[in-house]
This record gives sequence, structure tokens and C-alpha cells, in this order.
Amino acid sequence: MQPSILKSLKPDIIVEMLEMAVAFENWNKVLETADVLYQCVMCIREDQVENQGRGALLPSIQTERPLVYYIGISYMMQGVAYQKMGQIDQARACIYRYANLECMEQMDEAEMQIVQEFKRKAEVSRYALEIEVGQVELLEGYVNLLLEYREEGSAGLTVMTEAAVRHGWRVDFIIQMLEEQLDGLDENFDSSNNDNLYQYCYQRALYEQWMGRPQGAVEYILKAMRAVDRRGVERHMIRCIVVLESFREAATEEQIEQYQAILEGMT
Repeated sequence: MQPSILKSLKPDIIVEMLEMAVAFENWNKVLETADVLYQCVMCIREDQVENQGRGALLPSIQTERPLVYYIGISYMMQGVAYQKMGQIDQARACIYRYANLECMEQMDEAEMQIVQEFKRKAEVSRYALEIEVGQVELLEGYVNLLLEYREEGSAGLTVMTEAAVRHGWRVDFIIQMLEEQLDGLDENFDSSNNDNLYQYCYQRALYEQWMGRPQGAVEYILKAMRAVDRRGVERHMIRCIVVLESFREAATEEQIEQYQAILEGMT
């Protein structure tokens, strides 16, 4: 993309586009948009350095956060996309990049705080990535990390339940312990966390099914459907319906009534 075009873009608008691409799970678009964000920020940095060298005023481009934040987000979202696409080495490389943002020069205290936050996110992401590829020996360390960074709890439970089904792990004790230690893993989620609730309940339903507990699987897929209903994401709802219908015969009469009520609420 031409520098003249990049300079006309606003990083905060690109971040919104990036979040939308993530929400729609369009991973190629995530990679493309994250790269545009990075190039845009690099152009802004180059202009700032040139103007400072001339003693001129900084460019009038306004951003909600320091530029290092946008660099970190671009790396982090690229890492998520590569991980979802199964390109593990590329995902690891991206995690390394946003874990080491302190190598950028001349940062103030606010920027250093952002750097430390991305370092923390990278530590969690590194564990999650290795758990997903089957490194069961890292589970204990990952659990301890989730207990330290409680806001990562719902995403961490999703990682573990998905990995458990993929690799044949029985993690009932870990799930129970984390759910007891972490708050807000049920209907108490607010609207901003509904995606986390959906993802966890959906993966937990698959775990319950794999463990031979079909009624538990129905219960969690119903919870996932309620979270989806609040968000209005049709493809997630369809995914839930397909799963529930696959073991509908095991559902109780009460669960079927709840299911029908959710479907009626969609019309």
C-alpha cells in the first residue's frame, strides 16, 4: 500500500476493522488488516522522527493510545489468525514479537505500561498455544497463570476443554477447580463477555459429549445458545443447533422445552 494512502488512515479505525474480522473469524482478513495497521503506524512513526529531527511540530494524526499499542495489537491479532489457521510456527513468531516490544526506542512510562501488558498477554498466549498442540505437561503452569490473571479464566477454560477433546485428556478436576476459583463463568457475563461465554460453553458441550455425559452436553449447548442470542451471531447459533440435534434424544423434557423456547425467541 502506498505511503500516501497509509498516512490518510486512522489506526483506531483499522483496529475496529480488525476486531470485526476477528468476530467473523475471517482469518485471512485478520492477517491483511493487521498488516495494514502495522504499516500505517510505521508511517506515522517515520513522520514523527523526521519532524522531530527538523524541530517541527508532530503530525496532527490523533490516536486514542500510544503507537506501541497498535504495533502490539497487529502482532497479537496476526498470532491469533495464524494459530486458528494451524500455522503454529508463525503464531509462535508473532507471540515473540509482542512479548518484546520494549526493544522500541524512547518510550515513556505510559508506553512501558503497554509494553508490560503485552508481555503478560504473550505469556498467556504462549501457554495456550502449546496446550492446544498437546503439551499436557504445561497444564499445571497454565492453571497457575490463569489463577494469577483471572480475567483470562474463561478463555483459558475454553483452551483446555478444546485441547482435552482433541488430545483425549480428562480434565474434570482442573475445570471444577478453576470454575470454583474464577467468578463470572455463567449467566453473570455482561454483554462484552458474551463471546467468551459462548466459546467456553460450546467447547464444554463437546467435552461433556466426549466424556459420555450427553445431558451435560445439552445443558452447556443451551447456555451457549443463550449467549449467542444476546449477541445475535447467526452462524454461532446454527453451529449450536447442529450440535444439539446430534444428541437431542439424550436431552430431558425440560431441556427440550428450553431449546424450543430459544428457537421461538429467534423468530
